Amino acid sequence: MNSRLRPHDPYFPLLVFLLLFMAVAQSSNANELNPLPGQVVLAADPWCPHNCEAGSVVEGYMVDILRQAFALQDISVSYVNMSWARALQQARSHRVDGIIGVFAGDAGDFLFPEEALGYSETMFFAHPDSQWTYEGLKSLENRTLLVISDYFYAPGIHQYINNNRNQQDLIWELSGEHPLTRAITLIGQKRANLLFEDRQVMAWTLRNRPDLPKLRSSGNIYAAPVYAAFAPAHPHAQALARILSDGVRHLRASGELKRIYQSYGLGADGKARMVSPEGALNNSSP
Repeated sequence: MNSRLRPHDPYFPLLVFLLLFMAVAQSSNANELNPLPGQVVLAADPWCPHNCEAGSVVEGYMVDILRQAFALQDISVSYVNMSWARALQQARSHRVDGIIGVFAGDAGDFLFPEEALGYSETMFFAHPDSQWTYEGLKSLENRTLLVISDYFYAPGIHQYINNNRNQQDLIWELSGEHPLTRAITLIGQKRANLLFEDRQVMAWTLRNRPDLPKLRSSGNIYAAPVYAAFAPAHPHAQALARILSDGVRHLRASGELKRIYQSYGLGADGKARMVSPEGALNNSSP
């Protein structure tokens, strides 16, 4: 005899109800056993004005956005600085919850929210006396390009770096603390030829470090959104990404996102772009 219940059996609706009740109860118990954290720890190396020195008066527009977005769900943000390579490693080993100021190509195994926090426009920089301008990969021949360890660069440039990483006359890789100021100094001393950097970051750095040489911009290369992203195996990665995206949308609708961008002297077009490299150097900081 076939004893299985069928949709027309009188007890079938009751069985469906009991199964649904048990599923909801199990989900509720799982959430109680593994609730959302009251604080998220996010790491990055300083990349001002996107994200600046942790604990400073100005921590960066991305950090401001993150704090306000997560506060809508009563979650606080702890922002810590370390080298970019270490930030990636610490997130992958679950010592921090995520990273700030990341391109989609930077860490493909991380979980990215739907909403970006800002926008990056990257270009080459050279010595002030240099007349060099980027005209494709061939123009990099016989030039020493400074790069920062574990940074993602424009797709074509990134491949060029990987192909020539072992040739120090072509690729000089920097790591540790304050790699950008070291790179600018090396270019000024003519120990290397080129540096690839976000133009807002370069403008901010040169404005706040008048002792550094004022490098010459030598060609726009790459533009892309920048994000906060969460560790690939983090138990709450999907929930945190959703909360962040919802929070960014709320801040945009309320006008607060625009206010944050403008407080850093950035454009108010939703991409947080400087108006021009020249104008960026003269924008007032908060």
